[in-house]
Amino acid sequence: MTAVQPRTATGHPLGMTTETEVATVREVLDAAGLLTEHVRYAFFAPEEPSKDEVLAGGPADRRFRAVLLDLSTGRSWDTVVSVTAGELVSVRELEPERDGQPPIIDSEFEFIEDVLNASPDWLAALEKRGIEPASVRAVPLSAGVYDYPEEKGRRLARAFGFRQDHEADHAWAHPIDGLVAYVDLTARTVDRVIDTGVVPVPETSGNFDDPAVQGPPLEGLKPIEITQPDGRSFTVDDGHVRWGKWDLRIGFNEREGLTLHQIAFDDRPVCYRASVAEMVVPYADPAPVRFWQNYFDCGEYMFARYADSLQLGCDCLGDIHYLDATLADDLGNPKTVRNAICMHEEDYGVLWKHTDVFTGSSEVRRQRRLVISFFTPIGNYDYGFYWYLYLDGTIELECKATGIVFTSGTPGEYATEIAPGLGAPYHQHLFSARLDMTVDGLANAVEEVEAVRIPMGEGNPYGNAFGRSATRLTRESQAQRDASPGTGRVWHVVNTEKTNGLGQPVGYVLHPLGQPTLLADEASSIHARATFASKALWVTRYDPAERYSAGDFVNQNPGGAGLPSYVAADREIDGQDVVLWHTFGLTHFPRPEDWPVMPVDYTGFTLKPAGFFDRNPALDVPPGTSKDCH
Repeated sequence: MTAVQPRTATGHPLGMTTETEVATVREVLDAAGLLTEHVRYAFFAPEEPSKDEVLAGGPADRRFRAVLLDLSTGRSWDTVVSVTAGELVSVRELEPERDGQPPIIDSEFEFIEDVLNASPDWLAALEKRGIEPASVRAVPLSAGVYDYPEEKGRRLARAFGFRQDHEADHAWAHPIDGLVAYVDLTARTVDRVIDTGVVPVPETSGNFDDPAVQGPPLEGLKPIEITQPDGRSFTVDDGHVRWGKWDLRIGFNEREGLTLHQIAFDDRPVCYRASVAEMVVPYADPAPVRFWQNYFDCGEYMFARYADSLQLGCDCLGDIHYLDATLADDLGNPKTVRNAICMHEEDYGVLWKHTDVFTGSSEVRRQRRLVISFFTPIGNYDYGFYWYLYLDGTIELECKATGIVFTSGTPGEYATEIAPGLGAPYHQHLFSARLDMTVDGLANAVEEVEAVRIPMGEGNPYGNAFGRSATRLTRESQAQRDASPGTGRVWHVVNTEKTNGLGQPVGYVLHPLGQPTLLADEASSIHARATFASKALWVTRYDPAERYSAGDFVNQNPGGAGLPSYVAADREIDGQDVVLWHTFGLTHFPRPEDWPVMPVDYTGFTLKPAGFFDRNPALDVPPGTSKDCH
């Protein structure tokens, strides 16, 4: 039954979210009686049409998914609304013990200090340390799932305290260690306070933005100006991007942030959808107050809802095109992040070059890339996500980690001393990219390719030979793979029905960086909940319902959701519509140089054509026109 005035679908089914659509979803939910006084949005994002609907062309039903949380009861509902029809499509109440909890939201962050300051045990712990409660900034963090029967089915957080000496003081420099509170977010009470004893609060300064800490400005750096006198080489229309031979759509939602859709090169499809579908930050300190410290920044916090409004000359340099991102706030009202997405071109050095000894010819072309990026702060860290498209058909994702390392007052076996008395626990930043591949069509397969040493002997008398092995991954059970930097292991996504001019299958190759995956023990709670991060590669058969690496509801999910459940059916993946899930990231043993603010650290992966073309696809790039290039 229609609840509000229908909105006629216009534009592309994957077009950017509009403020009108956000408002319409709220009207429908309100008319259905779901938005009562204490109900808040815990999640809001487009519910994209299935791939076959989009590829068939024509208008599609514009739908949005909203997860609702009643702050007074802890009950929550997963809903889908059709903006096109102006009606509620579905609603399901979550079962917390089975499904997990909705993400933690701003409305809960806001009351956490009041809850702690109403706890006699918390106040007593601060008094024992000689700390005034008013000077303490509380950090509520996701609780995870552990062997505490009394926590089952309840909405929880665990909270640390940091002392803030004045309004401009960065409290991360002053952790109140040996102390943690377990908080019931629905009852707004403290379940228990764990106090393992007084630890001196570090007195170092973390005020990296204080000129006295920064010191005199570095002299001698001349301005860098990047100009394009004839304007940009790319066009953008409602998220539809054209640049050189590239054609794609971009989107944005609060859980994944920037998404790329229908990526094609020279009118040939490469990847239907690419995103960072999850990330987890597991910490290594087993102390009684810290063993539970693991964050799923996408699934537990919807980290892209905090995306920065980017600034020309600071975050982005050059001839910039910005795009706004429209989200929903806790009350379901439109929230537009201005300049959330930055797009520009960058020179990237030499593309190809040769000076020939026989002909005397000398040719060189310059590489450039299209950069599509956003930056988001989440607590102490800041993350940048940069998708790069190159003139030779290469796709790259670079993730940048900066901000402030999480601190402790106990440097030791599992933490680096980064300033006097200030510790930074060891941890990992593990990202999961979801790559819905369509390499020249839907009939794809994945081969694991690596170098092979050939023993000296018959056929290799001088021992110089080495070869190449290629193993077809035919089922989901077989396609759960580790990286192998020592053998140069890569994964080829090939089309099983199309070949190039040499008779070889057309393909694209996923090149991993090969850094460590999840280091936690296989029997640990975090391993059960972040199983996706235990392998560098998973390959699944496409299913539109399988969107997130750790499942739909990550907060307080007991484990087994996401990729472990997706591959349980062990579907065939040879010559099918396949999705690659790639784990990559950083294992961070903090350095003193990471304090008081961390220089950017980098991680990512690359997709390169391999047999997709018959020859170098960038031969037609024109020579440079600079007056300095002859």
